[in-house]
Amino acid sequence: MNHFAVKFVGLSLLAFAANSPAFATKPPAAVDAKRLIAADQEPGNWMSHGRTYSEQRFSPLEQINDSNVSRLGLAWAHKFDDERGVETTPIVVDGVMYSSGPWSKVVALNAKTGEVLWKFDPKVEKVVAAKGCCDVANRGVAVWQGKVFVGSYDGRLIALDAKTGKQLWSTLTVDTKRSYTISGAPRVVNGLVLIGNGGAELGVRGYVSAYDSKTGKMKWRFYTVPGDPKKPYENDAMKMAAKTWDGDQYYKWGGGGTVWDSISYDPELNLIYLGVGNPSPWNPSVRSPGNGDNLFISSIVAIRPDTGKYVWHFQLAPRDGWDYPATSQIIQATLPIDGKPRKVLMQVPKHGFVYVIDRETGKLISAEKYTEVNWADGYNLTTGRPILTGKGDYSKEPKLVYPGTQGGHNWQPISFSPKSGLLYFGETRLPTLHINDPDAKFQDHGRRWNLAEKIVMPETPQELAEMTALVSSSLIGWDPVTQKKVWQIPHKIPVSGGTLSTAGNLVFQGTYDGRFVAYADKTGKTLWESNAQTGVMAGPISYSVDGEQYVAVGAGLGGSFGVTFGELAKATNVPTISRMLVYKLDGKATLPALPVIAKKELDLPPMPGIDAVNKGRELFNNQCVFCHGVAAVSGVSFTPDLRYLSKETRAQFVGIVLGGLRADKGMPHFHIQLTPEEVNLVHDYLIKRTYDLKDGK
Repeated sequence: MNHFAVKFVGLSLLAFAANSPAFATKPPAAVDAKRLIAADQEPGNWMSHGRTYSEQRFSPLEQINDSNVSRLGLAWAHKFDDERGVETTPIVVDGVMYSSGPWSKVVALNAKTGEVLWKFDPKVEKVVAAKGCCDVANRGVAVWQGKVFVGSYDGRLIALDAKTGKQLWSTLTVDTKRSYTISGAPRVVNGLVLIGNGGAELGVRGYVSAYDSKTGKMKWRFYTVPGDPKKPYENDAMKMAAKTWDGDQYYKWGGGGTVWDSISYDPELNLIYLGVGNPSPWNPSVRSPGNGDNLFISSIVAIRPDTGKYVWHFQLAPRDGWDYPATSQIIQATLPIDGKPRKVLMQVPKHGFVYVIDRETGKLISAEKYTEVNWADGYNLTTGRPILTGKGDYSKEPKLVYPGTQGGHNWQPISFSPKSGLLYFGETRLPTLHINDPDAKFQDHGRRWNLAEKIVMPETPQELAEMTALVSSSLIGWDPVTQKKVWQIPHKIPVSGGTLSTAGNLVFQGTYDGRFVAYADKTGKTLWESNAQTGVMAGPISYSVDGEQYVAVGAGLGGSFGVTFGELAKATNVPTISRMLVYKLDGKATLPALPVIAKKELDLPPMPGIDAVNKGRELFNNQCVFCHGVAAVSGVSFTPDLRYLSKETRAQFVGIVLGGLRADKGMPHFHIQLTPEEVNLVHDYLIKRTYDLKDGK
């Protein structure tokens, strides 16, 4: 390297250090097991996904508290590169914030000023969006010994240099011939980087893999459901699980059980807890025609970190038929149960119950309803099994099941305050109509949704009004010892964001209608709120730099609710503007004014025949609805409302859907999923929806 290059690099590193408050004394992301285990001794940092290995999302900082939170103001905001849903939990170590954004891009920011230190783009091909379920969001990164780890949407695990953002290694973790994606945050345990994947609804087999943080070499893999019954089982756990599945269809459908988000580590017991997802397909009568619990779907599974060896499991919904993954955040705590301290896990998943489980043995301690539930009356605490009502059995007739597939509570992070003793989480009441499709066959080659159910969506004004009448949402403060709701605050929109609790007697939560709010932790009283200009889904964090406390949250409307339930999401009346928002006491920064949205005109081609419309509706619901919305009503600004197609777009419709003409804008091609004839039928259905809009339907 010549003298000029050496001088240039030296000056760059000096500038980096000057802009990064703690870099003069510590190398970047200098996190290891000792430091993570002792995270409570560094309350100013947020070094792992839930701040500590316990995943409690509780901040001991109290400079911002219930007596002065009214002074909270915006300190700075960072604009992400892409206007898509934001679900990330940022990591803050020694004055530097590391965050993922849409399309798995990563940015390092000065945590005090918001200045960009570096960016990394994994360059995920836009066509991969067709393999995914619920937007191209990413839930965060992990850091370890000078490296930043991110799972890319196309299935890679990538290690970056924390100082420069340069890629150090990349490992493909999935079979690209199947519809695997990654949206969850990695976890690091004793130098092993753990990552799962998503895609259960699209016909994959779930697993979690552990990779050497230095080299990217895989050390072990734990499958969550059995594979081909004609082949040897990978281990004793799979041999045990296979006895709970019937026939051989499940293998052809993938089986599901993807660990797409929740992984928790207990260093004291040396156990990793995996939150295992829903099955593939949803319909149990097609998946496993006889009986059987279908392990380990909808389960929490404890394994050893050094080998991935099975230790115990607790299954929340045996033989799950309702899209009830156990992938919500798993919190560890010690609670006084029956007058004695008990090491427990707590989870608030879609199922509608708050679960408290002994984390040494997996024995169920309590399971109480926090929302409307009709599939089960409760749990038998002796057997740990749900007491089924029969109202969830749709094998012979359609059933409206509570909670629906959006859950009583979904992926949005929850928090637990050891100071107040309460859990804080959002609740959603939104049922799902489940209809058996006994003739369903697995759709290979990525032909989208493999549910073995008939997808029927509300469409007429009356149907949409009936759906809206069934929907509500709230923020709940819950006592896991008494197993009771302490307070409940209703929300306007039927989904709400993740929570953060603090030693300042506060609970922070974002809302889908564009607010970031602080509540009193003991009563739920609103103490402060700020206009975020967009929906806020992600989990907030708190940290400090140079003695000043900050609260940060990722903002950007999207995700499964925002893109699917367009009619409900449109009621938020907010666009998708993807940012990291950071607040402090007496912050004076402001957000730019919202753009003015021009009124759209309707293009009305000749009305197609009713047969074509009905066939197109069925294709739309199986291929397009989870991005373009129920009844083609888009609820997010990054996904076009297909009722407003222009004459030019209609002329290019086949080329857009099959040829990828707008792949650069995030619309992947669907030439594997659809034929030209089917694309035209989808277009016929969209023409009908344009006429419905014109006629006020």
